[in-house]
Amino acid sequence: MAGLRPWRLLSNKEEKTLPTVITHSAVAVASAKVFGPEEVPNRFWLLSVFCAVIPDADVLAFSFGIPYDHFFGHRGFFHSSFFGLLLSVFLVSVFFRTEKTFSRRWWFYLIYFSLLSASHGILDAFTNGGLGIALLSPFDATRYFFPWRPILVSPIAFARFLSKWGLMTLKSELFWIWLPLIIVLIGSSLIRCEQTRETRRAGDQTPQPKANSR
Repeated sequence: MAGLRPWRLLSNKEEKTLPTVITHSAVAVASAKVFGPEEVPNRFWLLSVFCAVIPDADVLAFSFGIPYDHFFGHRGFFHSSFFGLLLSVFLVSVFFRTEKTFSRRWWFYLIYFSLLSASHGILDAFTNGGLGIALLSPFDATRYFFPWRPILVSPIAFARFLSKWGLMTLKSELFWIWLPLIIVLIGSSLIRCEQTRETRRAGDQTPQPKANSR
């Protein structure tokens, strides 16, 4: 896979790391705001956050003795794009079953939730620690990192998150993820406002039907 590098094992201190759940949630909210239709049910927002953070549920594998580099280990299959597709199919089938299959809205939900789940692994591939991401699992078990990895990894343990390490992670994510998200949100809001004004102008310029004279 061009532009990606296989993982290498780092120190024990760096092994169990990831971008914060808060930041993945922020990506979900921003994506829903930018790409979501104007009128969506509340579950759309909740499922957006769910898709963005659920891949990290694989940290539970450590509690069952599953190694980091196992197929079902942390940053393994559940961080892959294929898992994102399977998850999306399930969510759309259960929570948006009233949508006509293969309709335009159905395709939107399917692609949107799939990409949102995949964004988790992609963001992890920009971090500077832990193992790489099995982005192509189950077709390729290789763990990948991007060549450029500016994001400081976050500790999984809550106690460590409150440490200097955790604060440095937040600072890194604020600069490399939150700031771009804010810029995108502002740009999207400006574009939508302009589109609304154009629609109103077009409506004002529409000729009004003349009243019938008697």
